[in-house]
Amino acid sequence: MRISARNQIEGVVKKIEKGEVASTVKIEIAEPAILTSMLTKEAVEDLDLKEGDKVEAVIKATEVLVLKE
Repeated sequence: MRISARNQIEGVVKKIEKGEVASTVKIEIAEPAILTSMLTKEAVEDLDLKEGDKVEAVIKATEVLVLKE
């Protein structure tokens, strides 16, 4: 699959916390770094995500906030 987004990070699904509407997916991108993503319950089911799956996280720059104190 080809995609125009340049912020792509490979990782492994370490934990999925399923809720009634949304799920929290924790992806280990480099030990011990964990990326956490909120997905709809439907998206988790459509992707058939399971712990141990190899995935790619695609981060859209318009949805990442950077704060400097």
